[in-house]
Amino acid sequence: MKTYSKPKQFDNNIVVIGAGSGGLISAYIAAVVKAKVTLIEKHQMGGDCLNTGCVPSKALIKSASIAHYFRNANHYGIDAVEPKVNFAEVMERIQTIIKKIEPHDSVERFTGLGVNVIQGKATIRSPWEVEVNGNIITTKNIIIASGASPFIPPIEGLEQITPLTSENLWEIRELPKRLICLGGGPIGSELTQAFARLGSEVTQIERNSRLMPREDEDVSTFIEKKFIAEGVNVLTNHSANKVEVVDGEKILHCEFEGKTVKLPFDELIIAVGRKANVTGFGLEELGVELNANHTVQTNPFLATNYPNIFAVGDVTGPYQFTHTASHMAWYAAVNALFGTFKKFKIDYSVVPWATFTDPEVAKVGLNETDAKQQNIPYEVTLFELDDLDRNIADGAEEGWIKVLTEPNKDKILGVSMVGIHAGDLIHEYIVAMRQGIGLNKILGTIHIYPTLSEANKMVAGKWKQNHKPSEKVMQWLAKFHNWMRK
Repeated sequence: MKTYSKPKQFDNNIVVIGAGSGGLISAYIAAVVKAKVTLIEKHQMGGDCLNTGCVPSKALIKSASIAHYFRNANHYGIDAVEPKVNFAEVMERIQTIIKKIEPHDSVERFTGLGVNVIQGKATIRSPWEVEVNGNIITTKNIIIASGASPFIPPIEGLEQITPLTSENLWEIRELPKRLICLGGGPIGSELTQAFARLGSEVTQIERNSRLMPREDEDVSTFIEKKFIAEGVNVLTNHSANKVEVVDGEKILHCEFEGKTVKLPFDELIIAVGRKANVTGFGLEELGVELNANHTVQTNPFLATNYPNIFAVGDVTGPYQFTHTASHMAWYAAVNALFGTFKKFKIDYSVVPWATFTDPEVAKVGLNETDAKQQNIPYEVTLFELDDLDRNIADGAEEGWIKVLTEPNKDKILGVSMVGIHAGDLIHEYIVAMRQGIGLNKILGTIHIYPTLSEANKMVAGKWKQNHKPSEKVMQWLAKFHNWMRK
């Protein structure tokens, strides 16, 4: 490791590189505790989540769900109609929503909080020096929050077209007639269903044997059947290997069981994963160590091989979610500012996520696949949502809640949900797991009737029923009540 001259004093306590979720929260925490903090962003405040990720995708999904309701209004006693989708207006609505949320992450807001915000390209010159807009600023600590970008696989002939990704997708204003979505993970699945509902002829391609491979197989099977029912051409076990343009016609070549499948298309969305942004701002020259997957390597305190340089969010992982980036930011900021006195290890014990298909898929802790892979014994309690009054009233009976507990105990190991608003409903279990609350206490908590959240109590009730006293005890109770009637 190269040696650098350490300044005798510093302009900043922390310099944060990147104004996405992890960077914004890191800067906010530092400012709250009256540290001198500079936040540097070369592109847009709010990062991917606000501008090209979470926010625009959820707005798109909402428009698509409205179109879906039009087509299926007969289920609610209203004549169904084929909606007239004004795609350009759909996309402009998304930009309007982004602009409404922008002030939450704006330069003005963070400047008002006491953060020195600089818009420009940062380059780390030493462990204590960062160059931006031709100026060198010194800092006691650096937090790298540079995020990630869509991964573009090496497909022959791809340079002949301009593929869509989660970054440039929001620029189009014409609905693709024939759309191929490459990727069966959360991003690919959300976009597949949304565009199909808006009227595109969508083919979804996944090289694995099933969609959403991080979920249990029952979830993957359910989502695949749902997509097919909505008109999506789902092709699993297909590997894209070539793009060609013949007489103006774009064609994607896929390999399937040793044969080539040719798929004509108008637009191609690539959603096969994200790669950490680790080049172009000094990490290589500094010798900051990377993991095998080219994310920044950090220790349990989120420090790199330089003890005063930390990393948070997608650039380091292991979870590439906005909410985990925010979670990591607290540890990085506190360890950077107060690590001389006490350091805190990052806690990934209760990490939730959701995929915003319809119905939604949500998970926290272990699912059955995880438990089997890790040889962790468990019991399953399953509650089907078609047995809940509110789901029935809403005509939203698809899905289930599956809770894994320790054998013969009510301690929750993990929860998987498929259903309307699963991403909201799972929070009761997130709190329970984080605070060590078991199913017995959930069962003993009043839930409003009729609400979707009652399903959580129903699960606890099923668990209790499955763990009722032995038959011998029940026989004794019957005799007792018999005696009491005499």
